[in-house]
Amino acid sequence: MKAMVATKFGDSDVLEMQDLDKPEPGARELLVKVAATSVNPVDYKIRQQGDNFGLEAPLVLGYDVSGVVEETGDEVTMFEPGDEVFYTSEIFGAQGCNAEYHVVEEDIVALKPDNLTHEEAAAIPLAGGTAWQALMLRGNLCLGDRVLIHGAGGVGSMAIQIAVAAGAEVYVSCSDYMVEMAQSWGARRVISYKSEDFAEMITEETNGEGVDLVFNTVGGDLLTQSIPVTAHFGSLIGILDPEGSLSGAYHKNLSIELVFLQRDQMTMQGLRRMAVDGQLTPVIDSVVGLEDVPAAHDKLEKGGVKGKIVVGVNF
Repeated sequence: MKAMVATKFGDSDVLEMQDLDKPEPGARELLVKVAATSVNPVDYKIRQQGDNFGLEAPLVLGYDVSGVVEETGDEVTMFEPGDEVFYTSEIFGAQGCNAEYHVVEEDIVALKPDNLTHEEAAAIPLAGGTAWQALMLRGNLCLGDRVLIHGAGGVGSMAIQIAVAAGAEVYVSCSDYMVEMAQSWGARRVISYKSEDFAEMITEETNGEGVDLVFNTVGGDLLTQSIPVTAHFGSLIGILDPEGSLSGAYHKNLSIELVFLQRDQMTMQGLRRMAVDGQLTPVIDSVVGLEDVPAAHDKLEKGGVKGKIVVGVNF
């Protein structure tokens, strides 16, 4: 099978198209013919410094899949050949999805939403799963909660739609080129972080009461900066190492949650239901071929990408 392989760790030129043996499924695994995958920041971070994650090269990157089950292991009970599925694969201890075929444990897989193409479905799993677990599981998001989301990229775009669907009052600070799109998803107020101050916006919109939950999808010291506009007993949630001192959260009894996605079928099924109901729409910047993955890494690293870069594999 064709696969894009990181031959070592470094710049995008370490990525090389190779012919690898087609994998075989274990007893509880599926062999999936990959129709589409996508590129996430974790891809280029591992490509750059995978040894810091305890990984060894050569390895195949890519952690989103939409495809078709081609073969099942002897103990598989939930799927059969021909099923269209989507999922986000494990990062550690397994090969990634930038390949024509991928093997995966059945218990982290869900049926692909019928109303989405493979390209659309491949834009959801990792980003959507991260947003779902951050807001719904770790943040215990409730109807009527006020939520401030920093960023409207891959994870942020999913988070905005999930929070709106959950009945939250959503505020967003993001890049100016994403403001209009974030507004279209139902956020109550969206500002460009370059030209407006999110603290002033939250103070004005909430009459000084603050938000119940802050979700930082872009890193830096935004959680620290958000403490003054977070209500007592609120939550600060991040998906990247926070910068700055969070000691100011102490006197307000704020919970601090740092989230690393745990793969599970329940999360994927939740995302599937939202997509089928029209509550979750993936944002696709572009669709490229497997041979274009190195250029896709460079584009994502440079920034300014509007949505996900999807990689078409088998069509």
